[in-house]
Amino acid sequence: MKILVIDDHPTDLKLISDLLRMSGHVVCGRSSTAGVLDSIVTGRPDVIVLDMRLSDGDGLALARRLKADPDTAGIPIVAVTAYPDTYPRSELLCAGCDGCILKPFDTRQLTKQVEEIVLGRTGS
Repeated sequence: MKILVIDDHPTDLKLISDLLRMSGHVVCGRSSTAGVLDSIVTGRPDVIVLDMRLSDGDGLALARRLKADPDTAGIPIVAVTAYPDTYPRSELLCAGCDGCILKPFDTRQLTKQVEEIVLGRTGS
């Protein structure tokens, strides 16, 4: 899969990206929301792994925007958050996210979780 990871914490961005790459996925990492919409439309990822709390924007607002746009609405979004009280799973799903992974995550399970969320969504 071609995966776009958006996380403003350099350590988390590198860790998530590296784990997904080690499983054979093609990964593009972004540390901010700046220019991300253009890169999504032109790069067309199969899935977006999106941190909810970003230094330059709100991941939840970005997820809603992506799901409201016909050009990006079909791309699965996996929300990542360390703040489940601020971003409850029910709210993430209502915003169009296809699943949620809580930080700190189990590094041995992250890729499997992302794949299961995407495969569960597509029915494959």
